[in-house]
Amino acid sequence: MIDHTGINVSNFKKSKEFYAKTLNPLGYQLIKELDTSGAGFISLAGFGTQGVPDFWISQGEVNAPRIHIAFRAETREIVQAFYTAALDAGGKDNGTPGLWPHFHPNYYGAYVLDPDGHNIEAVCHFP
Repeated sequence: MIDHTGINVSNFKKSKEFYAKTLNPLGYQLIKELDTSGAGFISLAGFGTQGVPDFWISQGEVNAPRIHIAFRAETREIVQAFYTAALDAGGKDNGTPGLWPHFHPNYYGAYVLDPDGHNIEAVCHFP
């Protein structure tokens, strides 16, 4: 089981706003923000649910190649809300909401590119 993960972003403020809006339909909130300049990062922000951050962004050299992260959604409607929120927040379409049956018959996902080109997905595994 993965406890947490993170990515580097080129514009911390822009990415923090993007993720706050994009992940909100999934129940995610900005939980913690740190200035860790002494640790080699300018800024660090943790997003998660139930008060526990499990997705972190940090100001720094953008990961290359870009990262793919998939967030689990409980319903297909939440996947659609994620996609709409991401586009409204400045994300770019990278796969409209729909069934992706080559993964499995009920795989319903949507893909967006964040401000740095990371491939961010919301997926529901239920009919």
